[in-house]
Amino acid sequence: MRSPIHFFSVAEYLEAESKSEIRHEYLGGQVFAMAGGSKAHNMITLNIASLLRSLLRGNACDVFMSDMKVKLKAANQNKTIFYYPDVLFTCNPEDRDKYFVNYPCAIFEVLSPSTEVSDRREKLVNYQTIESLQEYVLVSQDKIQVEVYRQDLKGNWTMEVLGNEDILVLNSINRSLTMADIYEGIF
Repeated sequence: MRSPIHFFSVAEYLEAESKSEIRHEYLGGQVFAMAGGSKAHNMITLNIASLLRSLLRGNACDVFMSDMKVKLKAANQNKTIFYYPDVLFTCNPEDRDKYFVNYPCAIFEVLSPSTEVSDRREKLVNYQTIESLQEYVLVSQDKIQVEVYRQDLKGNWTMEVLGNEDILVLNSINRSLTMADIYEGIF
């Protein structure tokens, strides 16, 4: 027996999401529930958000954690997507929507077994379509390893892998985070 798949409009999704007790990501009309994270995932996310909030205090930038959506268009398609990144920040004064960010400077995803493939493939490709995005950062929770995808002034993307003694330099805000700070309380 076949059941039709319901496609939600953006307005229907945003209305339903505002009343939902669980978070859902939106991919071109389809809605997918999100799983909860581990303690390590939550601690790393909180460490990053706290560090960024402290570094950007008094600045025109806003830092958000996993309850704020980012709105974008799917790569090579004209379909709207809403993701819930683990951490993101925006420095664009036009980014004033109440429920989502349109112009992120950097997005951080803490890798989980259930999301790693999506974070490395689907989200990477789709996030790279955001003109304002300068850095996409993947943070392992099983080992001290951070992957940074950076967009240069010509729109080309590069990737750098960081380990134990390295420092994560965020070119978008000319600030840096140490691995010890990111992984505080984990290892």
